[in-house]
Amino acid sequence: MTILHTIRSLVAAPLPSADSGKRSTSWDARGRAWVATVLQRRLRRVDRSLCEPSGLPKAGIHRVLVCRPNHRLGNSVLISPLIAEIEALYPGAEIDILGSHAAECLYASRFSVHTVFVLPSKIARHLWLSAGVLRALRRGRYDLAIDACNGSQSGRIVLALAQARYKLGFPDPKRNPASAWHALAWPDHLAHRSVFLLRQAYGVAKQPDYPPLNLDLTLEEKRAAASVMATLCGGGRAQCGATVAIFPNATGAKCYGDDWWRSFVDTFQSLCPQVRLVDLLAAHGRSQLGSRLPPFYSRNLRRMAAMMACMDGVISADCGVMHLASASGTPTLGLFSVTDPAKYAPYGGANAALDTHGMDAAEVATAAAQWCSRLLSTRASAEMVSTSLDPAA
Repeated sequence: MTILHTIRSLVAAPLPSADSGKRSTSWDARGRAWVATVLQRRLRRVDRSLCEPSGLPKAGIHRVLVCRPNHRLGNSVLISPLIAEIEALYPGAEIDILGSHAAECLYASRFSVHTVFVLPSKIARHLWLSAGVLRALRRGRYDLAIDACNGSQSGRIVLALAQARYKLGFPDPKRNPASAWHALAWPDHLAHRSVFLLRQAYGVAKQPDYPPLNLDLTLEEKRAAASVMATLCGGGRAQCGATVAIFPNATGAKCYGDDWWRSFVDTFQSLCPQVRLVDLLAAHGRSQLGSRLPPFYSRNLRRMAAMMACMDGVISADCGVMHLASASGTPTLGLFSVTDPAKYAPYGGANAALDTHGMDAAEVATAAAQWCSRLLSTRASAEMVSTSLDPAA
């Protein structure tokens, strides 16, 4: 099967009629099943060739491909621990990524990354462009290719197309029921699962802590953001005190209403009047907080991450920007109303998740204010200890 035939197979399912949401869902399911049927031989072959636990060599892995063809920001950020783990286990290796425009923005400048291949989000409208991307990928000769997501059909198809000595992915119980992977206890968090996969294949004897989300922001990026923040807030930290950013946007049922957020801000400011709040605007560029707070807007993901890196904390609804905030290195509080925090929560350090089921905006703001107060108290204590140990102080 040629590259173009593979692309056509991904989009050849019959189109749904415009007058039925239920029929649309049914057609989507049938389309995915049809693609799986067409490619089942190739997918079965790659599943049976996957590297088993302790099957990777300790040396000789120099070119690595990470497959995560998903256009959601959060999923692009969540592969950063896997990239860090590759850098740790195979220092000096060069990494290519098949991902999204978000992945290109986040990782193209990373020292270990050579190329970020970007598949269009609408493959059906860009068949030749998609075929060209996959042809360029197939010209690479990799030592290791990793499908970084469990259950991603597109990721597994790309893994099947890639030319690599070793292929690593989550085995399908139906296509490879005898794999030793099925007996392992997998971590819950999605950012941890691909790291666990790589460590087990490498044969890491003792499992250390998982790498944090990390975008490897440069000093220059942080300095530029600090300058903007000082202008935005009327001075640096010495003049303005603690600064916390709020990102109120999310998709679908994860989104809290504008009135909910305004009630949240009122309560939070009454409990933490010493904290300066900043309104991080979503891509649509409109304030959801009534334009009451100093706003910051950017469609450049690294610029937004650098700005959040200058904050003392970030409070965000469960969304990709929440993961972006955590990856900036700033303590992040994620507000969860739909998805499972065990799978998606900001983790490590002072990061935290708050399940808001059954809570109104004032109750959530009270819990957020308590988190913020603990955060600032811990930071103040650390600064006092650092000052007392500094001979020049």
